[in-house]
Amino acid sequence: MFTCQVFRVQASNQICISNPDGTGFRRITSDNSRQHHYPSLSPDGEQVVYAAFLEANVYEIYEYDLAAGVARRLTDHLGVLGAPEISPDGRSVVFTRWTPASEKHTLWMMDRDGTNLREFLNPEKGEAWDPTWSPVGDEVLLASDMGGSAQLWITPLGGGQSRSITALPALRGRSDWSTLDQIVTYSGPAWERELFIMGADGSGVHQVGPTGGNSQGPSFSPDGKWITFTAYFDSPGDIHGCEIYLMRADGTDLRRLTENDYCDYQPRWGP
Repeated sequence: MFTCQVFRVQASNQICISNPDGTGFRRITSDNSRQHHYPSLSPDGEQVVYAAFLEANVYEIYEYDLAAGVARRLTDHLGVLGAPEISPDGRSVVFTRWTPASEKHTLWMMDRDGTNLREFLNPEKGEAWDPTWSPVGDEVLLASDMGGSAQLWITPLGGGQSRSITALPALRGRSDWSTLDQIVTYSGPAWERELFIMGADGSGVHQVGPTGGNSQGPSFSPDGKWITFTAYFDSPGDIHGCEIYLMRADGTDLRRLTENDYCDYQPRWGP
């Protein structure tokens, strides 16, 4: 799954899907007048959750059934919501919330049907965004500036002490945690971003993959052996030039997945 800027305008972003070899490409959202982004597949691959614009300062979370072709809204005027991810057991959704009143990104959680809303993490100092689950669903990986600069943190589901695992110079947020207990993220100044991979405790952090692509938003394959991400290798500096690429988790065998004249980004691998 990924966000596809089919109209070359962010306000009309759509959600698209394809097979890992680039075949089967299709758009699944149909409202041309609204922005849709942050797609993520359910563990069984049958549904997609994403955020979509509803009205000023309101983005709702939707769940789309791929077989039925029907979307249903899970939230109701909570604010600007984004980055929803379904837990490995399929029961919960974690997401980012921002409101004009707080002017602060916090993490929230709800049951799969949109009920039992609760704040998952609201740092006393700083913000938190872009959550993703540990492979077994007992912890959440997130980006936060509660320690000063933006870094990756891990928070136990039961509400234990959060711990920082990175010290990268310009970390952005969108990351992933593989079934092989590795974490991939991206860091760097605008138009100079690169991917970094590390152990789940932050050890052995190193850059992965070819340089110079302004690479970002990585996601692991279900077996942890491949990474999909957004990059500009073939159109450097072009705001409409970002495409989806694949490579092995060791940084080799780079392949381009999408071939469009508009930006494709925010990929998330399904089962």
